[in-house]
Amino acid sequence: LHFWRCGPSSASGNMRVARKLASKHLKSYNRRFDRGVALFSSQQKTRLSKLKEELAESGAGIESFIGGGQAEKGDSPPRPGIRKPLRKKKIERKPEWLKAEFVKGESLENYKRLKETVKGLGLATVCEEARCPNIGECWGGKEGTATATIMLMGDTCTRACRFCAVKTSNAPPPLDPNEPEKVASAIHRWGLDYVVLTSVDRDDLEDGGATHMAECISRLKDTAAPPLVECLTPDFSGNLSHVEVVARSGLDVFAHNMETVEALQSKVRDRRANYAQSMAVLQHVKKCVPEMVTKTSLMLGCGEKDEEILQTLRDLRGIDVDVVTFGQYLRPSKKHMKVASYVTPDQFQHWENEANKLGFLYVASGPLVRSSYKAGEFYLTNVLKERRMEAQKRAAESETRL
Repeated sequence: LHFWRCGPSSASGNMRVARKLASKHLKSYNRRFDRGVALFSSQQKTRLSKLKEELAESGAGIESFIGGGQAEKGDSPPRPGIRKPLRKKKIERKPEWLKAEFVKGESLENYKRLKETVKGLGLATVCEEARCPNIGECWGGKEGTATATIMLMGDTCTRACRFCAVKTSNAPPPLDPNEPEKVASAIHRWGLDYVVLTSVDRDDLEDGGATHMAECISRLKDTAAPPLVECLTPDFSGNLSHVEVVARSGLDVFAHNMETVEALQSKVRDRRANYAQSMAVLQHVKKCVPEMVTKTSLMLGCGEKDEEILQTLRDLRGIDVDVVTFGQYLRPSKKHMKVASYVTPDQFQHWENEANKLGFLYVASGPLVRSSYKAGEFYLTNVLKERRMEAQKRAAESETRL
């Protein structure tokens, strides 16, 4: 700019200087641009050559990208960066024999009545929490009285068995001190002859909830015409004194589920449960109350073998268990254990026959049978009433002698 001169006479000189400066800067810009283009081209060539070398080493050709052909044996696996085409998800359909019946007519009215009572009193039922397929049949009262399995001590379990749909937590809510009264009120309102109580595991409680369960049973029995009570209990961490508290509370059927054969216990159940511990619970009940009806349940379709099922049945009869039920394991969600196989109705009939040969008092076996299945309760009602009448007769005879 110091060459710039003022005045009209110097205008042409100033323009020449400006053109020279512009030309100089343009040449400099062009040189830098050419160098950038050359560098970019060399980088691109380098990347392309590397990709060609990698493809040549892998042996991939045009057939790897079109036609959807399968790679031949010995070919290297596909590169992680190459996405496979999306496939439609395979929907696993259940066999026809696993379809439950619809509730209708008088059964539907019974179903609604029980559901309203449960909801109104804030009670939990295992029928709902565990998504039982028989809820319509049992609550509807088909071929007998309606039955709902009340779940005591809340709806949250401290254990996490791989087959169960009930909620889990290490710190569930505290017990409801009014629950025994609520349960008794609901059952008496329904007017049921046979009642099933179950519970979540409560390892957070000192006695596992045994005292609470015993109080619920005592309240149910405290009436002029007490119902028959079946209680499906946890294992109380193997503490037999807690088992005895429930066994001596006045119930009629003590149920505790083995769930599966010995070899699959760790796969199916929570790590705190095991085969020997459950056997000990059922055995101790018979020692405490010899006339007590004991009951257990086995799921099929978890991967068990025939000889393992038969051995489990022999072990159960060895400790004088009276009732056994067989049912198909159904996966509650994708988070739970997969179904190993769907057992046919003929196979269920086979295991019913085998159990009867071993001398069980009653056997319920079928794809949709569950531990508190109503068909078994209807039969047991008659058996237990006969035993009750015999006990009353013996008591009357002993009083007469005195």
